[in-house]
Amino acid sequence: MTVPSSAPSEELQPAVPYGTPDAPRIAVRGEASLEVDPEIARIGVSVASRGKDRRAALDDLTRRNAAVLDLIKTYGDAVERLETGAFSISPELKDKGRGERVHAYHGRVHITAVLTDFTALGELTTRLADLDLTRVDGPWWALRPDSPAHREARQQAVREAVQRAREYAEALGASLAALVELADIGAENATPPYPQAPGSRMRSAAYGAAEDAAAAPLDLEPQRQRVYAQVNARFTMTPPQL
Repeated sequence: MTVPSSAPSEELQPAVPYGTPDAPRIAVRGEASLEVDPEIARIGVSVASRGKDRRAALDDLTRRNAAVLDLIKTYGDAVERLETGAFSISPELKDKGRGERVHAYHGRVHITAVLTDFTALGELTTRLADLDLTRVDGPWWALRPDSPAHREARQQAVREAVQRAREYAEALGASLAALVELADIGAENATPPYPQAPGSRMRSAAYGAAEDAAAAPLDLEPQRQRVYAQVNARFTMTPPQL
């Protein structure tokens, strides 16, 4: 009986294309950093209530939540997305005395709104902060995931890599011959290549009754967003003139 030979214990690894004297290799990194205006702004709204019994707290929370949603919806197309997040009704126990005696009930609901009209944003945040027991957090400025700015940054990084490689080749009296590889930084280990641009944060809160006169709209200046792109590129070039 013929016994088949065992498979090698180590997997074969592809050879790294180091190049040859007739076709030397150039490895470079291309980078790009753009500063662009934000496309969207996100705000968080927290509505609270407090009552001596659970039903009173729930009724107040329902009424205030409806008022917030109705106000945001009046801005129509300026609001790209409106979502309700966490909701809670929790008892507050008395500090003194025995037993589980409830002193009051606290209700809270969180709402997120994404706006594209930054002129409406300042007015909306002011009107929301003017409501009873309503807290506003934000805005957080951002670009959409499919923003053309990301594509432009990637293309600019590629052009920068080609230009850098060409300069290296010309310094040796040679020229680029072919592209061997083009890859995002961290593509092999799934590391995100583009750091997220930080967003500014505004916080306002209103815990009392609204004033008789409406508050003046906030003047919010959109924060410019930084978009990054990095690529690794490998080329072969003609034999250098040494």
